Amino acid sequence: MEENLMKTCLHDRHVKQGALMSPFGGFDMPIQYVGIAEEHNAVRHEVGVFDVSHMGEVRVKGPDAYKYVSHIFVNDVTGAPDGQIFYGMMCYENGGTVDDLLVYKVNDQEYFLVINAANIVKDVAWIMKNAEGFNVEITDESPKYGEVAVQGPKAEETVEKVLGLPVKDIAFYNFKTFDVDGEEIIVSRTGYTGEDGFEIYGSHDYIRKVWDLLMEAGVQACGLGCRDTLRFEVGLPLYGDELSADITPIEASLSMFVKLDKPEFIGKEALAKQKAEGVKHRIVGIELEGNAIPRHGYPVEADGKVIGEVTTGYRSISTGKSVAMAMVDKPYDKLGTPVEIRIRKKTFPGKVVKKRFYDKNYKK
Repeated sequence: MEENLMKTCLHDRHVKQGALMSPFGGFDMPIQYVGIAEEHNAVRHEVGVFDVSHMGEVRVKGPDAYKYVSHIFVNDVTGAPDGQIFYGMMCYENGGTVDDLLVYKVNDQEYFLVINAANIVKDVAWIMKNAEGFNVEITDESPKYGEVAVQGPKAEETVEKVLGLPVKDIAFYNFKTFDVDGEEIIVSRTGYTGEDGFEIYGSHDYIRKVWDLLMEAGVQACGLGCRDTLRFEVGLPLYGDELSADITPIEASLSMFVKLDKPEFIGKEALAKQKAEGVKHRIVGIELEGNAIPRHGYPVEADGKVIGEVTTGYRSISTGKSVAMAMVDKPYDKLGTPVEIRIRKKTFPGKVVKKRFYDKNYKK
């Protein structure tokens, strides 16, 4: 199994830096360097950098690019200025989630889709299959790009000073392309941490250069361990936990990204029905009393019966509280509802809270 793992363009750097490596999404990825809490706090209070070269990139070009992206994407890209980015999902006809992704609008005839590492093969096949009848050219550019995410309150200053990229004027959820030594680099003001930050896409050589410059400048290298604790604290979903082929965006409490007033898109009918009739269960936040740590798959109970299960759980590094995101049955999804989480043979009391356990600090 291990031999079949793919490696990112920064793999040798992680190994040399003594990172704890582990399989993720088919890649051999760094989980931590100095420790999850230390890396987490670097991002919350200063700046950290992640290797996210395992993510997938798909380019959609052609006269029907806008029409096609609208057809496969639940969010509405209509009338958006060039350079804007949208978060949303691709769904199956039954409303289940193919993947959650970012859509970068280059112009009306060109879009750049950023998809999850574990879903690249499945997503690309699905995207290709659903392009029939549209005048578009679809290219899987995943092998071409390396990517790093520079995240934290000092991200802007770091990218400007250390990498020499003028990013001050990039608005949140927007991107710009830069010519660096004849190569087109994409820089977006996005991330997966709840902090200000940038995601930088370029050739493998360029991304290696960027990593080395950041390391020389003393920026904290961060692994996927704290990427998970950071995204979780601000209520961001992880595909496979809070979203899946069996979990629709409505059940994931992400209906704000599903625009039912736009023209036909795949899954629209099923999602409209869920929105109108309500869902049987949905993702909520739970805060436990005391120090017990809820983990993925632990049962959630109320009134002496199992009413759901934990999708992600941690002792929050930023707040010190034991919290979880969980899929629970209605009507136990209301804020303040008392619930219990079963950890082995014992149950621990808690209550339903908002699934954002820590406030986001994006640049306004």
